[in-house]
Amino acid sequence: MGAPLAILICSIGIAGLFYLNRDDSVHNSKALWLPVLWFGIVASRPVSAWLGINGPAGLSGTLDGSPADAAFYGVLMAMGLAVLLSRTKRTGAFLAVSWPLILYFVYCLISVAWSPFPSAAFKRWTKDLGDLVMVLLIVTDPQPIAALRRLYSRLGFILLPLSVVLIRYTDLGRGYDPDGAPMNTGVTTNKNTLGLTIFVIAIGTLWNLRHLILHKDEPNRKRRLVAQWTLFAFCLALLQMAHSATSIACFGLGALLLLATGLSSIKTKPARVNALCLTIILLAGITFLSGGDAYVIQALGRKPDLSGRKEIWSASLACAENPWIGTGYESFWNANAVRVNVYLHEAGFIDLSNLVSAHNGYLEVYLDLGFIGLFLIGLILIYGYRRACKSFDYDPDLGGLFLAYVGTMTIYGITEVSFRVLGASWVFLLLAVVGASGASVGLFTNVSREVLPRKNTVLRAGSGLLGKAGRPKNVRSFRSSARLINIANLRRAN
Repeated sequence: MGAPLAILICSIGIAGLFYLNRDDSVHNSKALWLPVLWFGIVASRPVSAWLGINGPAGLSGTLDGSPADAAFYGVLMAMGLAVLLSRTKRTGAFLAVSWPLILYFVYCLISVAWSPFPSAAFKRWTKDLGDLVMVLLIVTDPQPIAALRRLYSRLGFILLPLSVVLIRYTDLGRGYDPDGAPMNTGVTTNKNTLGLTIFVIAIGTLWNLRHLILHKDEPNRKRRLVAQWTLFAFCLALLQMAHSATSIACFGLGALLLLATGLSSIKTKPARVNALCLTIILLAGITFLSGGDAYVIQALGRKPDLSGRKEIWSASLACAENPWIGTGYESFWNANAVRVNVYLHEAGFIDLSNLVSAHNGYLEVYLDLGFIGLFLIGLILIYGYRRACKSFDYDPDLGGLFLAYVGTMTIYGITEVSFRVLGASWVFLLLAVVGASGASVGLFTNVSREVLPRKNTVLRAGSGLLGKAGRPKNVRSFRSSARLINIANLRRAN
């Protein structure tokens, strides 16, 4: 079969998946397509790469960027900001409870001042702000939970089947790693990037599947199950084809957290959620301290030295500049790649003068933003974890999803860059932290016109549903009381 015919069949199949998954009972804003397009490009390859526009080669080319990419991101961001202006109160409410992210973005903007490339650093910061804008478009949607479900489905239906076609029938979906070994890249440019794209979509797909399996009264449930099972099968097949050890491990951890926190014996008792996470951390710590990490690494198909990552970490640290404030936002590699290459060349590596990553998210933050930036990232992760656990009081299903993303991105950052602008790991972490922050205070909920209370209806302590400090008296009243509280909040916001 030739590539044109394969792409045609793929397109028909994608249309079929959209048809099977349609749900006329949900009415999301048309603006949801803005984050779908943004995340779709972030999770695949730049617009300029899809159009075959070759920019300047090497690290120097990243300073100016591509006009096509800049235009694409600029238009989407402008449209997104226009939509958010019409949702000012809801947007402000989410930003208010996501204050660690605001601190981080403000510090990143300040760090542009000491970057050796302030113009390029500011452009990158602007794109990072676009990541946050797209996240806010999702959580402020009139039906945010449905918007989340559609986000995963739309991304998966397009990117995953297309990846299979590109891998099997074209050279565009295949390449070679720095050691000359063949690799499958699909819609991305690297096997690790493909693995990341698959695992973040796979977690969302598993979340959708669990909901459809447990809720037998869902509209058009059978055909939607067919679409979601098909998408999940693509996820599993492509994870194997990508052969990205980190992504496979993170998907396993995310699936474990998502399914375990969905058990009735855990989700109704937030303390047990903390106990589960603590157990995972303790097991990981014991494995590391006992030297078992080498066996785990080998079992995942990695070399004990993490495929040369340890040498890259050492060389990067040797070239680090100010330990407290770093080189400046997203600026270390443009300023120090050649110096790092000298250290690696002495260690026996081939020419890596265009190396653009330390392959460690925490080290990357330290190189660019110093200890202050590292502290702020730690604050975001801890805050996101606590908010995700708090979300179980209002919606255990959402809490499990957000906890899975915060947990996996925390682990993913050990061997890959997870906090970089326009990266799938970063945008989904932003989505989890902002979503969990809103859900923990009752902002993140679906609103159905059929169940809207009468005007001026609010819940108050002593109303029969709420106990002391305005909390529900028992677990059974969590969902009903939280739903009415959130309906009242959203009505006031509108």
